[in-house]
Amino acid sequence: MAITGDRIRLRIILLASIVMIPMAGLLIWRFYVVQVQKHDYYSAEAKKRYVAVRKTRNRRGEIFDTNGYLLVANAPAMDITCAPCNLKDDQQRQRLAFLMKKFFGHDFRRSYQKLAPEVPKRDPKGKVVTDESGNAVMRPNQYVMIARGVALKTAQAFREQATSKTNHLGKALYFTNTSGRTYPKGRMLANVLGYINVENDVEIPQGGLEKQLASQISPQEGRMVYERNRDGSPLLYGFQEIHAGRDGQNVYLTIDEPIQAILEEELDAGFEKWHPVAAYAAIADPRTGNILALAQRPNFDPNDRSTYRIEAIGTRIAMDAFGPGSVAKPFTVGKALDCGVVRPETIIDCEKGVWFYGGKRMTDTHAYGVRTVSGVIQKSSNIGTAKIAVMLGDARVREAFTNFGFGTRTGLPLAGEHPGLIHPLKKWDKLTGTRVAIGYSVQITPLQLLRGYCGLANNGLMPQLRLVDRTEDPETGKVTKIPMKPYVRAFRRPETAKELMKMMVTVTQEGGTAQKAAIPGYHVAGKTGTARKYITGVGYSMHDYYASFIGFVPAENPRLVMVVNFDSPRGATYGGTVAGPVFRRTMERVLKHLNVQPDPALLPPEKSK
Repeated sequence: MAITGDRIRLRIILLASIVMIPMAGLLIWRFYVVQVQKHDYYSAEAKKRYVAVRKTRNRRGEIFDTNGYLLVANAPAMDITCAPCNLKDDQQRQRLAFLMKKFFGHDFRRSYQKLAPEVPKRDPKGKVVTDESGNAVMRPNQYVMIARGVALKTAQAFREQATSKTNHLGKALYFTNTSGRTYPKGRMLANVLGYINVENDVEIPQGGLEKQLASQISPQEGRMVYERNRDGSPLLYGFQEIHAGRDGQNVYLTIDEPIQAILEEELDAGFEKWHPVAAYAAIADPRTGNILALAQRPNFDPNDRSTYRIEAIGTRIAMDAFGPGSVAKPFTVGKALDCGVVRPETIIDCEKGVWFYGGKRMTDTHAYGVRTVSGVIQKSSNIGTAKIAVMLGDARVREAFTNFGFGTRTGLPLAGEHPGLIHPLKKWDKLTGTRVAIGYSVQITPLQLLRGYCGLANNGLMPQLRLVDRTEDPETGKVTKIPMKPYVRAFRRPETAKELMKMMVTVTQEGGTAQKAAIPGYHVAGKTGTARKYITGVGYSMHDYYASFIGFVPAENPRLVMVVNFDSPRGATYGGTVAGPVFRRTMERVLKHLNVQPDPALLPPEKSK
């Protein structure tokens, strides 16, 4: 039977339906998967090809002294980058690596390796892409950071040499205007401020406030996401999404720059005269705990990396804990006064300079006999203070120190601050109390001493030390004040501090151990310290000492407390001889700067007229 045309068409339609309907179904399913189920994935993959992300660098917060003088700034600078694939040959790579070493101190070999013309290709997860043979797939090396935040003068000098007829490296180098960290005062306060390193194109704070206050002064990075054309330029009517960055907060310290300058000048003079391993000093306002100046030697210039030395990095006034010696005696005597164990006129037998207790021998530098408690402080008698400690008892001797915060950190934003060490009573033997009382068998930092003496100067009310006064939002101008913390009451009797102050004034008067710390026109209350240096594995040195002086002035109404410490001075060892004059010269100038008038009755006749 003949097959008609209609039947043939019907068969064709049927066959096409059998083939096309499943294909259409598969196609619809594929559209569903692509457009619905995996929409986000494919959209993201597509965006990678036509959407670019540009990051913006915002500025780190700047650091000022309490009066607004700039200590750490963002100065106009340049970022210098390179496209190593544009270097002609190996000789040009060597020349550029040499210039990187010359201008920026980079290691020649590492720089040369970074300048390789090709680098392994990596996938989005950072894994090296390999070919069928397992070899890394290479791509042109188009970006290497040469140096970030380079001073304009240095960048210009580098450009001139790099683009000279001899080197001819200009086609591979790029110079971008930016800002760089600079320290306008050079060495001043360098150990406290710290500095910035750049590693792998990332700014890394190194020590000091740059690191400790990073959460406040570090900026928030901005981003601009945009559609681009083939050459990478933004499309005029394309998609744009801007995430604004934010500059870091500005920080205002309690530091007073003129006082800081005076302290550093006088500490330099003492350092040059006595050639110690290290020297450090600090000045505080005992009413607020504000640190007005803080200095140490050796130090460095954060603008000049050639000045960096291991022994100069770090804030040793907070990091170094030691047995302070006699500067600790006022805390023992103050506790005895506060508990009513002694009075200023109580008689103490100082045993003519030699005393045996607990089977051990204790000596004084001179053969003192019978003295009052005030005389014990004036002459800095070890024996007299140790006998007062025996009268107090171990528990109250330990309280004499813990009440003033010894054994705990000051809380200042200084990296590596040592908490000090005062052993628990269960570790004390019969001699420990007599040694702690005179500043041995304990570890105390100079900053802790400064805090403790602020308490003595402030009628037994110890303030918490402050280094940061306020922060400022550079965009809104909003200022946030850092509040003072409550005082710690270290003495029960208000009269105790005044009684102790009068004793400590005799230390700087005729017959005292710190006459070289006396200031004409003012009563100075203070205490010397000459302590043997403890060497791990050896014991107390017979040659190296810590020479210290700490005091407050004017004694009756203290405005300033200052600690001075020399580690292993040469030529003299006594705190009154080495540290006392630095205190006197510094305080004379600072008192004049603050217009704290002298008492005419205390001036020599020719100066009181």
